[in-house]
Amino acid sequence: MLIQQFVVGPVETNCYIIHKEGEKEALIIDPGAAGRQLAEHLRKEGLRLAAVLLTHGHADHAGGIEDLLRELKDRVPVIAYEGEKRTLADPNYNLSSWILSHSQVFHADLFMRDGEEKDLAGLHFRLLATPGHTEGGCCFYFPYENVLFSGDSLFAGSLGRTDFPGGSVALLVRSVKEKLMTLPEGTRVLPGHEGETTIGEERVNNPYLL
Repeated sequence: MLIQQFVVGPVETNCYIIHKEGEKEALIIDPGAAGRQLAEHLRKEGLRLAAVLLTHGHADHAGGIEDLLRELKDRVPVIAYEGEKRTLADPNYNLSSWILSHSQVFHADLFMRDGEEKDLAGLHFRLLATPGHTEGGCCFYFPYENVLFSGDSLFAGSLGRTDFPGGSVALLVRSVKEKLMTLPEGTRVLPGHEGETTIGEERVNNPYLL
């Protein structure tokens, strides 16, 4: 898997373009506020977008979807966890008024179940529901590459905020312990903000999980 990271927007959100080496189909994880930038990069690299994966529906992660699809003149599926419907549809939950300075509703075309697996762009992934930062936050785990895109559920040495609508610190801690800390310790963790880590490092060093 080839991974390209972009840090965008007012709260420095990590957006990722991923594709299998030698292949031209790609996935975007959390297009953030960078829809046009990501579309231009895809064109420059000669990549075709197969789908957008959303770890959660906050505006700093989902706000670039429409710009991205408009620039590409294509309607690829947007995929999220089935528990995130209210966050996407409700501006009070998706924080669009705060982050984008205007209310906005976001969408997904396909809502996956917890533990459901899918093959796209030559890559295999599993959706892991990790509610707590939002009602339907999730992570995308690519077992054959040993990579986890953790959104705002798990950070290096920390967890996501839980003081937004739909947040719960107890639920997030339980989600991360039960769903993520059981992954192989060498799993590379690519979060929605700041730097990467590994599952093994978080088992030992994350104060929220000790």
